[in-house]
Amino acid sequence: MDFLVHHMLRASTARFPEKEAVVYGNERVSYESMWQHTGSLADGLRRAGAARSDRIGIYLEPSVELSTSIFGVSRAGGVFVPIHHSLFPNQVEHIARDCQMKGLITDAARFARLESVIRNCPSLEFVVVVGKDEVDSDDNSITTYDYYQMRDATSPTEIADVAIDKDLAAILYTSGSTGQPKGVMLSHANVVAGATIVSDYLGITDADRILAVLPFSFDAGLNQLTTSIQQGATCVVMKFLFAKEIVAMLGKERITGLAGVPSLWNLIVQKSSKLEQNPPEHLRYITNTGGAMPLNILADLRRLLPTTDVVLMYGLTEAFRSTYLPPAELDRRPTSIGKAIPCTEILVVNDEGRACAPGEVGELVHRGPTVSLGYWGHPDLTDRVLRPHPFLPPGATDAEKVCFSGDLVKMDEDGFLFFVGRRDNMIKSSGFRISPNEVEEALCKAGQLREAAVIGLPDQALGQRLKAFVVPPDGVPVDEEALLNGTAALLPRHMVPKSVEVLTELPKTPSGKIDYPELRKRETQPTETSAP
Repeated sequence: MDFLVHHMLRASTARFPEKEAVVYGNERVSYESMWQHTGSLADGLRRAGAARSDRIGIYLEPSVELSTSIFGVSRAGGVFVPIHHSLFPNQVEHIARDCQMKGLITDAARFARLESVIRNCPSLEFVVVVGKDEVDSDDNSITTYDYYQMRDATSPTEIADVAIDKDLAAILYTSGSTGQPKGVMLSHANVVAGATIVSDYLGITDADRILAVLPFSFDAGLNQLTTSIQQGATCVVMKFLFAKEIVAMLGKERITGLAGVPSLWNLIVQKSSKLEQNPPEHLRYITNTGGAMPLNILADLRRLLPTTDVVLMYGLTEAFRSTYLPPAELDRRPTSIGKAIPCTEILVVNDEGRACAPGEVGELVHRGPTVSLGYWGHPDLTDRVLRPHPFLPPGATDAEKVCFSGDLVKMDEDGFLFFVGRRDNMIKSSGFRISPNEVEEALCKAGQLREAAVIGLPDQALGQRLKAFVVPPDGVPVDEEALLNGTAALLPRHMVPKSVEVLTELPKTPSGKIDYPELRKRETQPTETSAP
């Protein structure tokens, strides 16, 4: 029976021992080799002191080592904590201290940068270093191990499974609107269910070759690896600087599936990506998550990829994926986030706690097997997000928790959902509640922009006034007056921004989402003035 994260690798190894499991650059690792490596790594972690449920951080660039470490920590009975490879030492320190991390897997360069903060993490007992021979340090305050010696050890001791599917498997750190990143706890059942469900509605099989460009510290990125391994497909891992590198990889590795966020698709449709000159003939589907895809970008993708299914999805780390829009519905409902994913129920609940009628705006509530265990170390916050089912039948218990997303949506007569905005991002101007998402979509349409983000700023007369940050296509100037006039032709006057600022790029979170708190912070910081 396969119910733990590493069981997915075990099952596919039994079916396809010689098949490529993970590819990175010139490295091509078979399922059999990956299973052997994760067994040796698990044994080494146990010998280093890792015990059941200990948190083990993984702070590596996209690589075979990163992929192997995730399953190795699971086999050791630990909890893997993927850390985005671009985070700074103080951010890694916060994660390590917050989850009381016992061990860390990283590379020599990152270990050198972390030395100054490691001593501030009392729970951290050992570090496994990729490229340990490159470490030049006299600090003996923490025990270090060589990753490759650990991973390549022969005849490892087999570790018997003691965990069950409800046990903690992973902690993914996600940024909120305020405060430090918080760790979302995922059980083995959550991770396995997420892989199964996505594989179901995307039709992923062992014939697929999935290109993983999203970070594994992001739930949708991690799912690229887990769905691939569960189905016996091949996961091609890459890091990139330019969109043309992704386009080249699609052809080189005969990629059949690719997931991205809006900022990635904005780059892909630019002429500099060379997508038009190099159409990927094997690409069966692409998926979007992490925010609404502007309609002009969607139109460009469909034009450039006429034989590829475009699947729009909505999700949140606290409950993974919630909805998806079948490709057949794109022409009729291009702005919809679709309906519930398989084995999931989506409710729309108003402020009075009642089910919303079609067209009525309410909070999206997610019920199903991918609802997380909550936030590590934050029981009060967990209780605000994970609550009893709002519509329990008489006599039923409230043991099951559902996820109140904080996202406002509305449903049409056919049951398709439409995103309105984050409850904490909604703007109140001139007495109207305004969705930034709706304004951003109009701006992109009016100005053929790559991206737009809208925030509300304090205003004595209006309550809040709208400011737009926009990113035009490469080399194209923005006529602010024409942009606002075009937006005014699409929206009521109270929804038209009062000002526009042109940026070369919008600030993004590590998972690729627009960083609205950072935009608000820019506006609240005092302007520097020269000394008299």
